[in-house]
Formats: sequence, C-alpha cells, structure tokens
Amino acid sequence: MQEKSVVNDGLLDSQNVSFWSESEQMYVCYFRSWTGGGDRGYRSVSRVTSPDFIHWSKPVEMTYGSRPYEHIYTQQTSPYFRAPHIYVAIGSRFVPHRQIATRDQLNELKVDPEQHKGLSEPFLMTSRGGNVYDRTFMEAFIRPAMGLNHWSARTNYPSLNIVPVGNREMSLYVNQDYAQPTGHLRRYSMRLDGFSSLNAPYDGGAVKTKIFTFTGKALEINYSTSAIGEIRIAVQDENGKDLPGYSLLDSEELVGNEIARTVAWNGKTDISALAGKPVQLHIYLKDADLYSVRFK
Repeated sequence: MQEKSVVNDGLLDSQNVSFWSESEQMYVCYFRSWTGGGDRGYRSVSRVTSPDFIHWSKPVEMTYGSRPYEHIYTQQTSPYFRAPHIYVAIGSRFVPHRQIATRDQLNELKVDPEQHKGLSEPFLMTSRGGNVYDRTFMEAFIRPAMGLNHWSARTNYPSLNIVPVGNREMSLYVNQDYAQPTGHLRRYSMRLDGFSSLNAPYDGGAVKTKIFTFTGKALEINYSTSAIGEIRIAVQDENGKDLPGYSLLDSEELVGNEIARTVAWNGKTDISALAGKPVQLHIYLKDADLYSVRFK
C-alpha cells in the first residue's frame, strides 16, 4: 500500500477496472477517456499496463474497428471466467441528448433533476488483449424495461463482472431507477456462454470457421436444438476438404440442450491425431443455437 496513486494520467472519473491478465502476463487497467482530450468529443476507453501494479505505461486509446464512436460511460472489461483469454465488457452506452419522459413525469418519479436528460443501456463488446475492442454486436445487450422509471439518464448501468451460478447459468447485475428513491440492482440470468450464438432456422444453415490449430483430445460444444433440430460438425483441412472419417455424414446427430456435449464421429470422440495440424470446422445447424466450442 502507498499514499500516492499509481495511475495518474486521465480524468479517472468513472469505473477504473484492473486485473492480472494470464494471457498477456501483465496487469492491465481500463478507464474512461475522451476522444478529444479533456472532456471533449466522445466518452471512450483507454488502457495502461504494468508488470508489478506500481509502474504503469502511458495510456493508449482503445479502438473499435470500423464501428462509430459512441459515448461509452462504463465498460467493465474483465476476463471471462470460462475463457480468461477473452475479456468481456458489458458496459453502459450513454445517449446524452435523448429524452422521452417529460419534466413533469420525471419529477413525479422524483428523479434527480440533473438526471433528466439522456438515456442509457447495457451493451456488449469483447477484447483479446491489446488496444482493440470487438464490437460485432452494436445492439443493446439489455433493452430498458417498460416504465418511465427505466428511461432516465443514467439508469441501466451494469455492475462489475459476470457471476457464475451453479453449473448451468451465470448472472449479470444492472442498476435500475438511478437517481430515484427506488434505486436498486436487478439480477439478469443467462446460460453459460450465452452472450450470443450461431443460430439457424428450420431450413438450416452452415458456417465454416477460420483455419486454426488445437491441443486436446476431444471437441466439446455448448448448444441447444429443438426436437426437430440438429447440429453436425465436420473437420476439414486448410483447403476446405473433409478429413477422412470427419465429414458431416460421419458426425453424430447432435440433438438436445446441454452445456457440455462431446462430439463423436462414427462413435469415436478421440481426435488427438489431428492436434497441432491446421484444420477448420464446417458446422451445419437446423433450428439450433451453438453457444461455444472448445477442445479439451
């Protein structure tokens, strides 16, 4: 412990999130910054790193690919407990100039007058380290609920982190009725890995992964199908050709709703012979969702 703060660059006027990164082998800290410096432009995020939590790098602004800037009020960037090399950020998007409730309506709810202007909602982004966020999903992660009490300036702010609950689900806690006498946290729950999914309707669909190498002996999936639905998985070489014994026809018909299902081809689950070789997965889905895959 020491009296002097260890990170001093930036306004540091929001939630400053720091942790030890196993994948990057250093401490990282994410905090709010502004795209125009000072308090000008858009509220955004910067990052600093440290080998010892005392000596920190200069801030580097986070980037968002081709996505437009938005006011990111909080970000809550943290390692996902099921895959700590992936940082999950369920933050708060602030829309400062939008207001749907009248002053009289907000006064009736006893909303602090300073919180009349603006709207907020949780959103999702991810990172695999460095100064890059992936904002594939621009939509609200949780839409504001019915009732004008959910539509004041800074309500709907997520609290820090996703919390595992048992072996099937996880919880997210969100502030509601901000700056009102009824302010509270609400718990939202979802299945493990349930941030998003590959989804196909009744007519079916297919997707191919990028080429990759893996370690392990088996492929495990987190999935859900209807009674009529299914998932099949083929393993292909880097040219997109099915490897012998691993085609869609060789794949077992995956039907059900499970957090962890080991995939088999012709009744066999051991794929260690393919470990370390460049491969890609060809995944067919019908009326199904695929939440995650991993090798173990």
